[in-house]
Amino acid sequence: MTDQHRVDTLGAYGNPHVRTPNLDRLAAEGTRFDRCYTPTAICTPARASLLTGAAPFRHKLLANYERNVGYLEDLADDQFTFAGQLSSEGYRLGLMGKWHGGVRRTAADYGFEGPDLAGWHNPVDHPDYLAYLAEHGLPPYRITDPVRGTTPNGSPGNLLAARLHQPVEATFEHYLATRTIEMLRRWAADGAGGPERPFFLATHFFGPHLPYILPDAYYDLYDPALVELPASVSETFAAKPPVQSNYSKLWAFDTMPLEESRKLIAVYWGYVTLIDEQIGRILDAVRELGLEEQTAVFFTADHGEFTGSHRLHDKGPAMYEDIYRIPGLLKVPGAPCGQVRDEFVSLTDCTATILDLAGSDTGPAVDSRSLLPLAAGERPEWDQHHLAEFHGHHFPYPQRMLRTRRHKLVVNPESHNELYDLGTDPDELHNRYDHPELREVRAELTRTLYRLLRERGDNFFHWMTPMYDVETDYDTTLSAFENEPAGDPVPGRAREEHA
Repeated sequence: MTDQHRVDTLGAYGNPHVRTPNLDRLAAEGTRFDRCYTPTAICTPARASLLTGAAPFRHKLLANYERNVGYLEDLADDQFTFAGQLSSEGYRLGLMGKWHGGVRRTAADYGFEGPDLAGWHNPVDHPDYLAYLAEHGLPPYRITDPVRGTTPNGSPGNLLAARLHQPVEATFEHYLATRTIEMLRRWAADGAGGPERPFFLATHFFGPHLPYILPDAYYDLYDPALVELPASVSETFAAKPPVQSNYSKLWAFDTMPLEESRKLIAVYWGYVTLIDEQIGRILDAVRELGLEEQTAVFFTADHGEFTGSHRLHDKGPAMYEDIYRIPGLLKVPGAPCGQVRDEFVSLTDCTATILDLAGSDTGPAVDSRSLLPLAAGERPEWDQHHLAEFHGHHFPYPQRMLRTRRHKLVVNPESHNELYDLGTDPDELHNRYDHPELREVRAELTRTLYRLLRERGDNFFHWMTPMYDVETDYDTTLSAFENEPAGDPVPGRAREEHA
């Protein structure tokens, strides 16, 4: 698993420049999901959804703790997790890399072996990493040439990139892959991988999340002249929620020349290639240890990254494809090779898939559906949409999104709603929510989103009930001081419930 990884950086997804031979090989040997999406484009809630198979509104871990604005900081003690299920069935669990799944409870509390690597970016002061450098006689972490813009109050902006003065063997990415391989070797020596000692092992890279901190060989690997800036750098924010313009100022995009943005994207590509090489080392170890024929491999990310798209960096309260569409590659021994599936699948579907591979009950993963039938080449009935949510990052900001094959509806209660026709506007530059020619599309999408939210039990629908043209069958005031709720089959029930 990677962090803030754009789909369009992989050769398997069509990038002609970025070298990702190991992930491309994984796609060629398994299934590539072309419409894979995150349930929310923010680290901790997305990772909690993978762990639980539940949408964020349901597991209630809604924000990263570093920018938390009053939400919960840990999952409930009784929350179902696939780790708990697998552990109860005798699985050995390992997690090497980024946790970011809560504050009080670490990965070890869920049964995972491995060092506690907390935080949002490479913890280069961690004792185990420092021990790794000492073991191999490698130099300490040191950076120069920081790249950053200027924020509205004139202060230096967030660090976007820097040069790392270490060899590749000393990078945190190489360290994570080495420790993963060491764990695999220990487990294989103990008989892991067989029916008596099944295992689940995750390697969670902290990159290519910004800042892009790389040795020169990767920092300068790609010529910025190869980079075609995204069309959405021409974003005007006209008819868009003002929060997007505010975030653009926070990330100081306009304070840097476009040439620097081009270089930043080239450096991001270098980060992707560095990680791909480390993934290749892990996959080679799986093969060398004789585990390949009985080991399924999944690659994905928690969400994407803007890298200048829409004059933004990082992620935030803007539900664009850049940060909601994610890579999804699944290799299952014995399954067809080189498949491309275009069904809408979600990061939460990984949960049920893991449980299905283990022969476990997937029932507790309520918002998750196993991808094994798709990987097997079957044609099951499947949803023709993806539903996503956002709850805030630097401040509370609720959003809901419905993505269909051609259109996207985003409901922003405090601002302008958004409607995009991705058939004619794939870069999502033109908000057509108020355009009369899409009135019927807007109405259909609104009613569908409303219905889906109600079916899920997501109380966001209460805002939509009085505000939009949707079918209402309950007392929208929730007061029960007036007439009986329309459609209530039990007279007086609402009054009794609120008495």
